[in-house]
Amino acid sequence: MSKTIIDIANDFSPTPGLRNRDSGPFSGEQFREERLEPLFKDGDPQEKIVINFDGGYGYAGSFLEEAFGGLVRTLKRNVVDSFEFISTEEPLLIERVKKYMDSAYRYVQGNKNISG
Repeated sequence: MSKTIIDIANDFSPTPGLRNRDSGPFSGEQFREERLEPLFKDGDPQEKIVINFDGGYGYAGSFLEEAFGGLVRTLKRNVVDSFEFISTEEPLLIERVKKYMDSAYRYVQGNKNISG
């Protein structure tokens, strides 16, 4: 299986912003709309999407939740298996992102209790 690789620090910004575009540059919303959603325009991708978090100068929870949880809410399905996450500098980021995606999926399915 081939892979699509997105190195956030090099392909988007080494200083990711906050949740929404109106909160400033390089937001989670911008990342989702420009980098993630196009990969799903024809349904689930046939290749793994590798997200490399290394090299970034910190990731706000609001950025991560909007980018990845927002993707699940937009697509209305769980797409966590479409991804491979890399974070050797901050390994806990991977679990946080998966938790945001899982919470968003439970929300989409009607379970409004999204605490994790």
